[in-house]
Amino acid sequence: MGTQPYTSSVLSHCFRLRPGQDLKKELTYYCQMHHLHAACILSAVGSLNKAHIRLSGGKDVVEFQGPFEIVSLTGTLGTEGVHLHISLSNFEGRVIGGHLMDGSEIFTTAEIVLLENSELLFHREIDGHTGYKELVIRAK
Repeated sequence: MGTQPYTSSVLSHCFRLRPGQDLKKELTYYCQMHHLHAACILSAVGSLNKAHIRLSGGKDVVEFQGPFEIVSLTGTLGTEGVHLHISLSNFEGRVIGGHLMDGSEIFTTAEIVLLENSELLFHREIDGHTGYKELVIRAK
C-alpha cells in the first residue's frame, strides 16, 4: 500500500556553496533559515574535497578523500531534517555513493537548485519497520 499523493505549487531556490563548506550542514541550514518545510534537490553540480557517506545497509560513516565530482545529489529536505543520497566520481571515473552525512567538504563549488513545495510539510517519524525517521507528507 502506497502513501497518499500530494500536489503543490513550487518555488525554486538557487545558490552556490563555497570551498570548505559542509555540504549537508549548509543544505540543512539553508532550509532552516528560509523556512523550507518541504523541498527537494532539483540540481547539484560541484565537487567535494572529502566525503562522509553511510553506505547501503551500513551503520557506520565512511570517510573518502577526494577530490570528487558530484555526479548526483538527490533527496528531500525540510526544517525537521534531510534525507540525501550522493554519487561521486574520482579522477579515474570510479563512482561511490550512499547517504550524504555531515563532514562532506566542498572542494571548489556546489551549485544548488532546490524546489520548495510551498503547500506541503515534510515531517519525519520513526518507522517501526525500518527503525529510521521516515518521510510523512502533510498539507499545510
